[in-house]
Amino acid sequence: MAQIKTVPLPAPDIEYDSNNEAVTRRTIEQAIESINTKITNIQKLQDSVTSKSVIRKQFLLMGIKHG
Repeated sequence: MAQIKTVPLPAPDIEYDSNNEAVTRRTIEQAIESINTKITNIQKLQDSVTSKSVIRKQFLLMGIKHG
């Protein structure tokens, strides 16, 4: 598994700096996007495993005679 790299946010200046604001905003946006991608991948994996197990169970039940 890949190591998660942490990126510290830049320290604020005494006066407002638009470049620092842009870097901070973009860093936060990238972190949120990364988390969203990881959550989506996990959801896809869980859906795949669930659907495969349901299909297997249905296949196994096809041979059983009811009643």
